[in-house]
Amino acid sequence: MSLARRAVLAASRTKPVFATQTRAASSSSHDHHDDHHHHQEDSTVYPAESFGNAFWRNVLLISLGTAAVIKLAPVAADDVYLTRWMAMYATPGSYWLGLNAKHTIQQETVARENMLLNDASLPAVTRFTYPQAMRQASPFLNGIGMNVDMTGVVPKQGHETV
Repeated sequence: MSLARRAVLAASRTKPVFATQTRAASSSSHDHHDDHHHHQEDSTVYPAESFGNAFWRNVLLISLGTAAVIKLAPVAADDVYLTRWMAMYATPGSYWLGLNAKHTIQQETVARENMLLNDASLPAVTRFTYPQAMRQASPFLNGIGMNVDMTGVVPKQGHETV
């Protein structure tokens, strides 16, 4: 293909669709229909917002009440009625110490069992499905010194243990 023909083809190509047919997101293609969609304006009358309404009055009263309770509360001591009442229903510390000791013993037992299972391994025994293969050996094609004396090797049967 000649250079001139390639230049003519490149110049005659149409522009991509996305570049020629874009419009801004704020523009509308239905500008001539806007006169049909009239909405009623909001005629609700809202009260004036100020710090004098009931909400802020209640916030101020609660703040003053909280400050008065903190200033006039009795001094923290062991003979206050509320402290004695809470101590009556609280669980003693010796109960929690006993419960923690019991839990520690149980966790130690579980840890020992996990160590036993994690450190376990299969016995170092190779089990043959056909132990007679140990007696079948070819005297041929063995190099010098490659003969192995297998007279002392006795395979164990399935019912024998290590």
